[in-house]
Amino acid sequence: MQQDPSHGPAATGAARRVTARVMNVAAKLAYPVVILFAWHSRAPRYVGCMLFGLLCVQQIARRGALAATLKRISAVEWSVAALLGCGSAVIVATNSELLLRLYPSLVNLGLLIAFGATLVRGPSMVEKFARLRKPDLSEPAIRYTRHVTQVWCAFFVLNGAFSLYTALCWPRDAWSLYNGAIAYGLIGLLFAGEIVWRYLVVLPRVARAEPSARSEAA
Repeated sequence: MQQDPSHGPAATGAARRVTARVMNVAAKLAYPVVILFAWHSRAPRYVGCMLFGLLCVQQIARRGALAATLKRISAVEWSVAALLGCGSAVIVATNSELLLRLYPSLVNLGLLIAFGATLVRGPSMVEKFARLRKPDLSEPAIRYTRHVTQVWCAFFVLNGAFSLYTALCWPRDAWSLYNGAIAYGLIGLLFAGEIVWRYLVVLPRVARAEPSARSEAA
């Protein structure tokens, strides 16, 4: 009797990968919602529990193919996860609103460490993600992904510093609005700006350079 391909190991593996991606995306989308919830919550401990739960969901989801692809920085990622996990655990234990306000800055610090470590050890974080779609990258593409990683590091520094300012100086509603909505709008703008720059400037420049390089080689 032939085994139904739709119920074989390949189908099971594909279903697990899809489930892991859905869990990872859902956890990322839920984070700003939790921060916005802190606007109305009078108990930072509950928000800390939700942040810890989202962190656990993301780590479970990362144990699939993506984690294997990023295995060279897995130690750094786990260190960042431990940092954020300890931060959320302290919020739960102390029920401190100040520590809850500092959590978005801690997230930016963790992302800065994760992205910055790849600039030291290589390959860069953006290069790793780019190779998921195109394994063979040219030298100009590798340099470009390194520059984009540096831009993201600069963003995490600036956003983390401003998030710290909102935590210390802004009222709760303004802090929640920035860290739960405006900051993610800025991330979206940076994503979109990089795509526009890549397609309108970088790729046409590469296309113009390739014929001249081939003629020089001939």
